[in-house]
Amino acid sequence: MPSVPLDGEPVPADGALPAGAAAGAGTRPFGVYVHVPFCATRCGYCDFNTYTAAELRSRDGGHTATREGYADLAVAEIRLARRVLGAAEVPVSTVFFGGGTPTLLPPEDLGRILAAVDAEFGLEPGAEVTTEANPETVDPAVLARLREQGITRVSFGMQSAAAHVLAVLERAHTPGRAQQCVQWAREAGFSHVNLDLIYGAPGETDADWKESLQAAVQAGVDHISAYSLIVEEGTRLAARVRRGELSEPDEDVLADRYTMADDALTAAGLHPYEVSNWARGTAARSRHNRLYWTGGDWWGVGPGAHSHVGGTRWWNVKHPAAYAARLAEGRSPGHAREVLEAEDRRFERIMLELRLAEGCPLELLDASGRAAAARAVADGLLEPAAHADGRAVLTRRGRLLADAVVRELT
Repeated sequence: MPSVPLDGEPVPADGALPAGAAAGAGTRPFGVYVHVPFCATRCGYCDFNTYTAAELRSRDGGHTATREGYADLAVAEIRLARRVLGAAEVPVSTVFFGGGTPTLLPPEDLGRILAAVDAEFGLEPGAEVTTEANPETVDPAVLARLREQGITRVSFGMQSAAAHVLAVLERAHTPGRAQQCVQWAREAGFSHVNLDLIYGAPGETDADWKESLQAAVQAGVDHISAYSLIVEEGTRLAARVRRGELSEPDEDVLADRYTMADDALTAAGLHPYEVSNWARGTAARSRHNRLYWTGGDWWGVGPGAHSHVGGTRWWNVKHPAAYAARLAEGRSPGHAREVLEAEDRRFERIMLELRLAEGCPLELLDASGRAAAARAVADGLLEPAAHADGRAVLTRRGRLLADAVVRELT
């Protein structure tokens, strides 16, 4: 959850949606995102809505949000979600515990939150339930308990195999720990395991990145996400870059690292299904993330969490104490919302679907967009065969320039 403030109209105290927003609820895929805002330490590059113990001081007349009481707060918002969405059958196809560090909570707390989702909405048979995990917060016993609670997929923040890169990123775990966690997860019964990687950190070499890719592949996961480092304003990393202590990531280097990743992961049998995500077959893809990318509905639980139902998007108050206060008063924790106009929804659909391996239909484009698509084919940014079949599908070169392609098509 980025810390950038967003403007919008206020959310009503009862959380009621605009007329018609929930009318199609249940006809579109529905997921639940649970934001766990706690971290043991804050990584230097992180701009997410997370808090260490020292940062969790009350701002609202004594209300607090502690790890020990957080499951109760999340359950309260899930019950609010049920009231807001009314009597419609809205089975949940995916649940994602993100953060922050969800595994700072006991597995049984995550299980209690998941049970509330099931009780209020019902989990679809075979629902995907993912948790993110910091490698230092789990061990064989914790992973076994997570599996017992109904978690089906786990995503570890590996970031790099190079100790000096982890140090620059201010990651707490040691090289090799994430790979060990993968083995423990397999032993605990997880069939779907992801590793997150970051490339382009100051001081990282091609050899470092190659080592990280090899380590991730050799760990035996069926999904790898690889993201270029972004220096976010307000972070300690940004301050160090500004002072000249560290260098800004170089765009040409980032492009080379992406190409290295695509070559190595594809050779290992992990194929890109989204610009930054590779999976070993369809079953290994993140169904929750695909729900975001393909226009589904989701309810975001927790401080700063974002939600979307039927073209209405809203976001909760950011600070955990303010979040706790709203729920204690029986009010929605929603801070503000926006109702997406048809043109906004069209733009977002193009922007998101173009990042997928199957691309987006050319019929979504207006006349100038279709002309731009034809030029992109000639420039090697879109696949000619897919274009002939009525779809805009990025080539690998196009993936490197995805944002620019979107601007041209829209």
